[in-house]
Amino acid sequence: MPRVPAPRGGAAPRAAPPEDRQFVTALARGLALLRCFGPGDRWLGNRELARRCGLPRPTVSRLAHTLTRLGYLRHSRSQEQYALGTAVLSLGYALLGQLDVRRVARPLMQALAEHAGVSVNLGLRDRLGMVYLDTYRSASTYAVQLEAGSRIPLAVTSMGRAHLCGLAPPERRALVEELRREAGAGWPAVRRGIDQALRDHRAHGLCFSLGDWRPEVHAVAVPLVLPGEPEPLVFSASGAAFQLGRQKLEREIGPRLKNLADGVRSALLHE
Repeated sequence: MPRVPAPRGGAAPRAAPPEDRQFVTALARGLALLRCFGPGDRWLGNRELARRCGLPRPTVSRLAHTLTRLGYLRHSRSQEQYALGTAVLSLGYALLGQLDVRRVARPLMQALAEHAGVSVNLGLRDRLGMVYLDTYRSASTYAVQLEAGSRIPLAVTSMGRAHLCGLAPPERRALVEELRREAGAGWPAVRRGIDQALRDHRAHGLCFSLGDWRPEVHAVAVPLVLPGEPEPLVFSASGAAFQLGRQKLEREIGPRLKNLADGVRSALLHE
């Protein structure tokens, strides 16, 4: 299976269809600039931002200046670089505050993490990746050290595959086509993993990734489809490959993860 890197947010903004007169290109470019910053990027200069965005440096300079004035970026004169501003944090916390699922799921996620000695994660799709909304891990878990806000690839992780399985067929086909274009020559291997995930989900209600993204990590995931929500949320459990074989994930961890998702769904529907 090809090792697909975690997607960066700073891809060049996609062009709108010619007939979409409501699409504001300048706004899309500004948001693309903000997406250039990953978890490990504190300061970035115009040159690097332009490279990641695929935009001319003068355009990046004007966008960065505007975003700085609005509080979405901070500028260091001594370094001539930019960092994310507090306005971005405010938006993120506003979103998280609206997600009742985190409040309901937290004690269940923590209990499963401690009981099974795994990382238990809640994620949502962002373009062709998945973003952790919350994560809990036991003291014995060391294979995966990702925090809330971390991005992982969609096509080769259990969380991303579970997201695909939770979609209605038309939406799934459209997303798979996007993944095909991204994978290029590596698509046949990626497609085999997705097809296997669909079979596993039909048979067990679970999706797996057994070293497909990172060879030292095995994981299992389930989608959570809620009424009125446009896309599924996903719960996953992950840990060291030498501790979590397919059999243990399928027979022990997976059923507990399904019970967790069912408990969260029931609690949310009866609030």
